[in-house]
Amino acid sequence: GEYPTFNLMDSYKDSKETIPLIFILSAGSDPMGDWEKFADLKGVVKTKRESVSLGQGQEKRADEMIRRGKENGMWVLLQNCHFAKSWMPKLEQVVESLADSNAHRDFRLWLTSMPADYFPVSVLQTSVKMTIEPPSGIRANLTRTFANMEPTELAKTKAPKKYQKLLYGFAFFHAIVQDRRKFGPIGWNIQYEFNNEDLKVCIKQMEYFIDQYEDVPFKDLKFLAAEINYGGRVTDDKDSRLIQVIVEDYINPKLFDDDYSFSASGLYKAPPFSDRDALLKFTSELPQNPNPEVFGLHENAEILTAQASTRELLETILGIQPREVAGGGKTREEVILDLVAYLEKNTPKLFPISEISKQYQTQYTESMNTVLIQELIRYNKLIDVMVETMKQLKKALKGEEVMSEELEQMEKMLFNNMVPEIWSERGFLSLKPLMSWIKDLNDRVKFLNKWIDNGTPSVFWISGFFFPQAFLTGTLQNFARKYQIAIDKLSFQFIIHDTLTPEMIKQKPEDGCYVYGMSFEGARWDYDAHVLAESLPKELYTPIPMLQFLPISDRKVPTSGIYSCPVYKVLTRTGTLSTTGHSTNFVIFIEIPTNVPETKWIKAGVAGFLALRY
Repeated sequence: GEYPTFNLMDSYKDSKETIPLIFILSAGSDPMGDWEKFADLKGVVKTKRESVSLGQGQEKRADEMIRRGKENGMWVLLQNCHFAKSWMPKLEQVVESLADSNAHRDFRLWLTSMPADYFPVSVLQTSVKMTIEPPSGIRANLTRTFANMEPTELAKTKAPKKYQKLLYGFAFFHAIVQDRRKFGPIGWNIQYEFNNEDLKVCIKQMEYFIDQYEDVPFKDLKFLAAEINYGGRVTDDKDSRLIQVIVEDYINPKLFDDDYSFSASGLYKAPPFSDRDALLKFTSELPQNPNPEVFGLHENAEILTAQASTRELLETILGIQPREVAGGGKTREEVILDLVAYLEKNTPKLFPISEISKQYQTQYTESMNTVLIQELIRYNKLIDVMVETMKQLKKALKGEEVMSEELEQMEKMLFNNMVPEIWSERGFLSLKPLMSWIKDLNDRVKFLNKWIDNGTPSVFWISGFFFPQAFLTGTLQNFARKYQIAIDKLSFQFIIHDTLTPEMIKQKPEDGCYVYGMSFEGARWDYDAHVLAESLPKELYTPIPMLQFLPISDRKVPTSGIYSCPVYKVLTRTGTLSTTGHSTNFVIFIEIPTNVPETKWIKAGVAGFLALRY
């Protein structure tokens, strides 16, 4: 079933001057608008209601408001209590004292807070608790938007027909950007907290523009929505590109045509001009569980979502399972010791860097020597930590050394087939479980050993690099030095060699480098048509053909016929900026030939990856 639309009146009936009301917040919910609307409905004029967002230095103001409110019968709203940790004991006292005070019978104390372990339990116990979850699904989201409107609101502005169409367009856009979050990284790189206030601002601006101008300024409305009202929350440049593409579907002149569909299925349209009830009826007939196509995603996105939910559930179960192993067989300690023995046997040897440095000295014409030595140093740091911590853990398990918190955490993660944090902090970015990870580590070391033994490779396994950005810069640097061109004038052209395999390559290209080892998510390469194509059902990841990264001076970027595809190290897509100014996850944009508009692939969340989960 669907969530019922939120009803403040029911909760209010259970409150009185001694019983506060608390909104428990969740991502994307903001009850401020609902609260103000309800206050108007109850006839609480603006001079009889006050609100403050708690945070640094606001505690005094909150105290003063509560005092005034109790005396004069006002409504007082304290927002974001979770930001005022130090004031929580005081809040507890205030709420306890309400029972004994002679507060005015019209006084109401309203609170909003995210769940926090320091929020006073006694306040939770005595208050009326409410939560406004953003509705799940397009239909529920649209229903909530229109159910919260007064019937007269649809007749606003001097052009009600245009207003209603645009209102539906913005409401649909709002539902799409909110509901896209359920798909995880293929939906948005970062889970943004878009909320109802963003939609309300867009609607207010739209009302103004309709009344001021004869023709609807679509360009301005799109800019305000995608770059300011919603876009102001968007911090990732790939997400920014996506939201600008999404808004195009819902805010454009075709919207005024009753036959215009928001997606290929033809199910989703802005209904003809009518009243609020007809609008709600039209919305109620939409599918409850929409197919990913309405978001511009491939049907495989549903499988990814289901897998992510399952993984989360299993990780939670693993996290709360008891430490003791019941029944016969090996004890937990014995299992861990066996595992450590296996891992020690499969941990690569340290690279003798001083010897290798003599063979691969820093050269003006070959930047790859520097890249290689830097990679070896990084891998050595990781291998060193692995060897050292496994020694310590063995001693601790045998009772020869104290089991520190760090070692206890390591033991727990090894037992659950996870890579210990103490390793992953120094290791390459990876989502693989322990056994796949140790195999991956050995494959990476094998790639580097082959390089050391046989000289700079003619084709590079890009997934084997700890820091692929340095390798790409090295490729540009070699070209810049060879042709005496400033490196900042260079950028890559991408040539796809889909008829060749890495084994066929016997010598390096004249310029640039051959690269393999990447995978697509959200699309596949069509080897017959030599363009990007829709994924096949149930085929979540597909190999990217071998590429040549060719540096070109003052290159003009093609404006059509290509999809600028982001490449990441791992499937989470989001990363942080490291001290080098590079993302810890994003690597580069590569240009992939396409015979359909690039917007299709942007909405489908198509990206390339150096490593998958298994």
